[in-house]
Amino acid sequence: MSTAAATAPVIEDTTVDHTADIAAITQVIANAQRAFNTNDAELMAADYAANASAGNAVGMVMHGADTVRAASEAGLAGFLKDQFVRYDIADITFPRPDVALVHKLARETTATGELVDQDPAMVALYVLVKENGRWWTIARHNTPIPRAD
Repeated sequence: MSTAAATAPVIEDTTVDHTADIAAITQVIANAQRAFNTNDAELMAADYAANASAGNAVGMVMHGADTVRAASEAGLAGFLKDQFVRYDIADITFPRPDVALVHKLARETTATGELVDQDPAMVALYVLVKENGRWWTIARHNTPIPRAD
């Protein structure tokens, strides 16, 4: 069986100005950071679509905003309770006008926001979909970044 060589397309929306979209998506990531740093499971799940899926840093895949909320309640009240983070957006791309791919870098901080990690400890990929004028996370996957020793 042979596969014909093809030139891969560039899939990127250039039909609309995404300035307002970028601001709204930046707020979604800011909400996640604030939720983590204040142990707010409701806020953590607030930007997830009802049928979203999310993979966490230990490989567990959750299905649905309610499951993300429940896992957040357990984690933020438990082993993550005294952890703090800073999230930085590495990039946002729009393969379609209503679909965004976001890479978020995570660094550990102190409670006052001072960086503990100079290099990111994790990268997350978010897939967001614009529905009824609002951006929703439909998928997220976290990947720890191994530390060089």
